[in-house]
Amino acid sequence: MAPRASLRERNLQRVFDLARERATITRSEVAALTGLSRSAVSSLVTELVGSGWLIEQEGARRGRGTGSGRPSLVLEPVIPDGFLLAIDFGHNHVRVAVADMAYDIKAERFADLDVDAHATEALDCAADLVASLLAGLGVGRGFVRAAAAGIPGPLADGARRKVRSPTILADWIDLYPAVELERRIGRHVAIDNDANLGAFGELRFGAGRDVGDFVYIKASHGIGASIVIGGQPYRGTSGIAGEIGHTQISGADRWCRCGNRGCLETAVSIDSVRAELARLRPAPADPERAGGSPVARRILAGAGRTIGRVVADLCNCLNPAAVILGGELAEFGRPVLDGLREAIERFAQPAASEAVAVLAAQHGRRSELYGALALAAQVAAYHG
Repeated sequence: MAPRASLRERNLQRVFDLARERATITRSEVAALTGLSRSAVSSLVTELVGSGWLIEQEGARRGRGTGSGRPSLVLEPVIPDGFLLAIDFGHNHVRVAVADMAYDIKAERFADLDVDAHATEALDCAADLVASLLAGLGVGRGFVRAAAAGIPGPLADGARRKVRSPTILADWIDLYPAVELERRIGRHVAIDNDANLGAFGELRFGAGRDVGDFVYIKASHGIGASIVIGGQPYRGTSGIAGEIGHTQISGADRWCRCGNRGCLETAVSIDSVRAELARLRPAPADPERAGGSPVARRILAGAGRTIGRVVADLCNCLNPAAVILGGELAEFGRPVLDGLREAIERFAQPAASEAVAVLAAQHGRRSELYGALALAAQVAAYHG
């Protein structure tokens, strides 16, 4: 899901991921699991072995008297030294993590910040967090093999990924976040929309691992989506596909930051849901306690239904195998998912609603962080 990743790069990633997941695997097993031809697998394996990411050697012998001949050659992954750097810009936070090449997060920091209105401060904050994490680990930036960051707004296609929309990220318009981050941290930075990275995180490590076509919904301070088709995001002509938070909904009339009234995110952002929950007596202190209150469950189910009314139209148009709900709203759990499922069943065509699974993101509000790590690893493997 890296920007402009070729089919060959994606297949290289698939083969290497299978080797990582299974520890050892044969070429014939790779062909069977991926559906690729033996000649295609042979070419991909040759490239991965040549680049040092796989080794191929004889597997274990089965012992005398088993009737087996010479043991098969098996592929084993080579996990290189170094670190991956992930940066997640939300509308109201900056989160940074450093992981080894096996995706084991070694250190992580978080800062509350009005990212939308303070681009320079947010970029500086990210750089400061990076420096602090690396210093705490006792390593220099030269140990970082690749870095990736997610931005909560539309990005133009192309190598430099300029911020496009003045209504969503007012202080970021015409900035090139990758260039700005590279200047601050001294490493190349791959960049993508945060919802796309959330989808990538779930595709690689979470609820979307076995799902080729799904819609990932990030429901936090804003409402965004990533439309994943055949394991790749659909961005649209100008990079704003999936901006469902600015779909107008019936009965909503509050002004939105985009300049319109009645947008989805004005009704069901995490801020508006928390405001409704805060009016309860006693107010639930956390997502788990909210699920124990009948009134809170009604509020949360209503939020799910409101999002589901919009998502139902996507199900009619795209017929996805799954809708995966991420972000902070998903942490309220079953009441939100039940409301989402109810609206899809009510408003989508039966053939579409019966085919779609409604799932919670496995990594919650950290899906975007894991997606950034996966994107960084992809860059490290095939571009660096």
